[in-house]
Amino acid sequence: MLQSITSPTTLNAENPIAVMQRRELKYILTREQTALLRQAMAGHMEADQFGRTTIGTLYYDTPDYRLIRASIEKPEYKEKLRLRSYGRAGENSPVFLELKRKYEGVVYKRRVKTTVGGAAAFLRRDTDGPDDGQISRELTAFREHYGALIPSCMIIYDRTAYVERGGDLRLTIDENPRYRVRDLDLTRPMDGTPLLRDGCAILELKVQSAIPLWLSRVLSEGRIYKASFSKYGEAYRRELLRRTLRSAS
Repeated sequence: MLQSITSPTTLNAENPIAVMQRRELKYILTREQTALLRQAMAGHMEADQFGRTTIGTLYYDTPDYRLIRASIEKPEYKEKLRLRSYGRAGENSPVFLELKRKYEGVVYKRRVKTTVGGAAAFLRRDTDGPDDGQISRELTAFREHYGALIPSCMIIYDRTAYVERGGDLRLTIDENPRYRVRDLDLTRPMDGTPLLRDGCAILELKVQSAIPLWLSRVLSEGRIYKASFSKYGEAYRRELLRRTLRSAS
């Protein structure tokens, strides 16, 4: 049975944004393109109430990296499991255990609020998720299907999220994306190895319908083109290349 969210062995499904479904489009921005986009957004979009936030995301995978290996092959369907914190986590501060699936370009997310210890206990099978609800069943089914799931990579970035005035468009700019494959703990300092060249950022458009005309025009005029980019996938490729070079030397 569930205890209070302050317990380190608790998962809690009471989260108003626990279920998300949308298209996500990604772009890599230069420093100049980021400045152009921010200028063009004036009057159309505004930063959400959280402002600029450092986000830490801990990805779980099988010991042989089954999930990320499948993902970078770009199948029609793929899925990932991750634990996310907004700012550096404390032992009992809220974090989110999230199941992310993508099918034919549409992203589906299911997540529950928990703690760092609660997520670890769940994945060790020391505890169960909530005993009712679809999200709990999906997380448990994922855990049982893949067997051993261990921390594999931590992704950190500084995000500013923007929302459209009177619309459903959400836009995020992730600056200074970085990663590490050691100290895989959201309670540790949020530093890591850069994923992009200095000054570059990742733009994500999260839409339920079409991109508004004003934004399409800005993307075209700024020569901002869609990119296939996964933060975890890029980190995995870098580490795989590093291991290959090390073994060859």
